[in-house]
Amino acid sequence: MKPTVSLTEGSIPRTLFTFAIPILLGNVLQSINGSINAIWIGKYLGAAALTGASNANIVMFLLLGAVFGITMASTILIAQNVGAQKMAEAKRVVGTSATFFFTLALLFTALGLFLSPTILRWMGTPVDAVPYGIAYMRVMFAGLPPSFAFFFINSALRGAGDSKTPFAFLVMSVALDIALNPLFIFGWGPIPAMGISGSALATLVAQSASLAALLITIYRRKNPLALHAGEGHLLRIDWSIVRALVLKGLPMGLQMIVLSSSMVLFLGVVNQFGSDTSAAFAADMQLWNYVQMPALALGAAVSSMAAQNIGAGLWGRVGSIARYAVAFNFLLTGIPVLVIYLLSSHVIGVFLPPGSPSVSIAEHANYIILWSFPLFGVSMVLSGVVRAAGAVVPPLMVLVLALLVVRAPLAQYSVGHWGVDGVWWSFCISAIVAMSLTVGYYRFGNWRAARMAV
Repeated sequence: MKPTVSLTEGSIPRTLFTFAIPILLGNVLQSINGSINAIWIGKYLGAAALTGASNANIVMFLLLGAVFGITMASTILIAQNVGAQKMAEAKRVVGTSATFFFTLALLFTALGLFLSPTILRWMGTPVDAVPYGIAYMRVMFAGLPPSFAFFFINSALRGAGDSKTPFAFLVMSVALDIALNPLFIFGWGPIPAMGISGSALATLVAQSASLAALLITIYRRKNPLALHAGEGHLLRIDWSIVRALVLKGLPMGLQMIVLSSSMVLFLGVVNQFGSDTSAAFAADMQLWNYVQMPALALGAAVSSMAAQNIGAGLWGRVGSIARYAVAFNFLLTGIPVLVIYLLSSHVIGVFLPPGSPSVSIAEHANYIILWSFPLFGVSMVLSGVVRAAGAVVPPLMVLVLALLVVRAPLAQYSVGHWGVDGVWWSFCISAIVAMSLTVGYYRFGNWRAARMAV
């Protein structure tokens, strides 16, 4: 049986572009959804409620960061087998992964429901925000099984070459979440007002409904990865697959944690310059989240696309995929960078009040930093290519060196020598280091000899 969409034939730039765009739009939708939910909570339930939800979301982000890596490992394994036209092996990966993720979700749910108060207190959550955080976090933990399932199935479909179906049901999930948030928070008719728990419940209901609709669609379309009657044995744990998921997935998950922790360290340095600079950095961060989305989407897209071609033994296409992905990175990341440069005061004004001294600080920081995002994007894109072969540790080491060994110490050193401009330039220098190391490994490293099987 053929995969849903073959990524091993046809025009590389057209296939890459049409495959990556739904992933990019999905990332944008999720960010918008998170912002809207935060507005409902912060504006109508108060600062303590927003703090509680934010602290809970940090825990969820770290949890999903580790799971993200394992999910990417399963996506690459599926894609390699699909590219090699080994659909039986691809289904075996799907079955083991589904059981593994469901077991993990149940374990995290049980621990989370019990440990939520302890986790929040350990994080130093303000006392008035703890009750809100507990209420919100417990519902989020209860929703992990459908959340993990939705996340995993979407990733499996992308491994099989289909990014449009996951995007369609992500749109459904986000639309439901946005619509249900005020309904569950404030109540209406027979639906009681649930406050902050209602916001978390809206996410749970939205993802569960979208998951059910997605599963129905998969079976109606007779997707070749779907498990049918008589294939229940594929749900039994294959420990060789689990070993590959964990050993290859954890380094990829750690990359997300390195990215997050580096920003926390960077923020600690920025905070030394006072509230105006911190507010400017916070406003810029809102913009940068969108600026870096094209590179993130391309990195995910090339992992699936390159993995299928590696499975098929089409190494010439893998090289072309890398080249086109780098070109698309400069185009798609360069567009928002150029827009912000041209409309700097207007876009910053969305997040900061007129006349605030933070506005000029934010604009100045953008002038220094923005051009470096396409360079860092090169590292993210090429990392996606080498990961597709199974080389997952070198990209992690590049991030550790660039962000924790170069950026963080250089930013701290700059405080007493070059002032805040030195801090901004440390951001750029780390991007150059990351790009140089990744390009060097891609050109001269032995990643082509790596394997996902361990």
